[in-house]
Amino acid sequence: MAQPTARRRPNVIWIFGDQHRAQALSCNGDENVNTPNIDRLAAEGLNCTAAVAGFPLCCPYRGSLLSGVYPHKCVPGHEYPMPDGQKTVAHAFKDAGYHTAYFGKWHVDGFHERTGRAGLHIIPPHRRGGFDTWVGYENNNSQWDCWVHGGEGKDAFQYRLSGYETDSLTDLLIDHLRKRASAPEPFFAVLSVQPPHDPYVAPEQYMARHNPALLRLRPNVPRIPRIEEQARRELAGYYGMIENLDANVGRIRRVLAETGLADDTHIIFFSDHGDMHGSQGQFRKTAPWEESIRVPFVISGRQPFYGLRGGRVPLPINHVDVAPTSLGLCGIDKPAWMEGTDWSAHRIASRKPGAEPDSAYLQLVIPTGHGHSVDRPWRGVVTRDGWKYVCLEHQPWLMFNLSEDPYEQANLAHNTRYAAERRRLHDRLAAWISDTGDKFALPEIK
Repeated sequence: MAQPTARRRPNVIWIFGDQHRAQALSCNGDENVNTPNIDRLAAEGLNCTAAVAGFPLCCPYRGSLLSGVYPHKCVPGHEYPMPDGQKTVAHAFKDAGYHTAYFGKWHVDGFHERTGRAGLHIIPPHRRGGFDTWVGYENNNSQWDCWVHGGEGKDAFQYRLSGYETDSLTDLLIDHLRKRASAPEPFFAVLSVQPPHDPYVAPEQYMARHNPALLRLRPNVPRIPRIEEQARRELAGYYGMIENLDANVGRIRRVLAETGLADDTHIIFFSDHGDMHGSQGQFRKTAPWEESIRVPFVISGRQPFYGLRGGRVPLPINHVDVAPTSLGLCGIDKPAWMEGTDWSAHRIASRKPGAEPDSAYLQLVIPTGHGHSVDRPWRGVVTRDGWKYVCLEHQPWLMFNLSEDPYEQANLAHNTRYAAERRRLHDRLAAWISDTGDKFALPEIK
């Protein structure tokens, strides 16, 4: 790929929340929520409807997001640190002449909350991923009591944000964008917010929009009173948090337009994993079901419809693919140490797609041991032709034909009528394990 001069390269912004499942957008069919700003991004851009969180847990996803390296080589579990010296997407952009900035949740420094509050932990400057500007925190689950820090030496700082986390972090990004508008070099900027991760609370005007009793639950939420009650109560706040995030996406787009940056800035909106919210009788994450692994993924921005492809496209974009794809949007080759796929040709009309995987690899390498979490390791694969297959160690677990069973109601993993399909999927999963250098004890399949 040709390397254009720095002044001709576009900017890139990542906007992502935590625990935001793909289904929870109005453009993706959820009638409980209204997300007009994200919907506009999707309408003007590429809505990648098959994107996954290949490890549906905060720390591992974020390690692979930043590095382009699979979790078992980078951040294999909850509160595990990204290895010292690990290069990130920031290094790749900086090598191409970009200014880089990060605002918000980090969660790859390996701080253990049993030793104190992660939201007050100071991440050493050399462990901030190589970003030129970094204002963030390790982890925080109190959206009106969010502390950020940055700088180093005499310029180090730490302070409490003045309002609701998503609003205040967006303020920081907006201030940064106004400064970058007159800068000579292009920029890569990241906004990483904790909402809609639990606790499920949002500013009152957003909470007021959602009455738990009136919500429509997904068909795979079992009619068990305690599950329905918890799902309704938590979803009401969850949807309020998403609508607040959507409003802040609108604020960012207005500033891009005001500063003259809009037509030269790619915007990628996504999440680190989903949330079960009662589907299959489960809550939270780490599970291989759709509500946990599917994430929103929209590539938009710049001048819509001219030289850019759009629409709803079922691309199985995974955590390791986000950095290579972001670089590709700017005409920058991915570095050799990144393992993911560059899917940018599906957005840039002048390019032709190259070799692409037929599936995405799914993992739970080290279980968290938390409540509402899967308590043992698993590996899986989800294919572009609509199948999902998941194994525990020495045991097939789940197999679904998602094309006919999107709510995963019919588990075919132990049905001999589908033995040939299971064999095909099993072999593909074994290949993923081998190709990525992973280790996992698959079952024997005849």
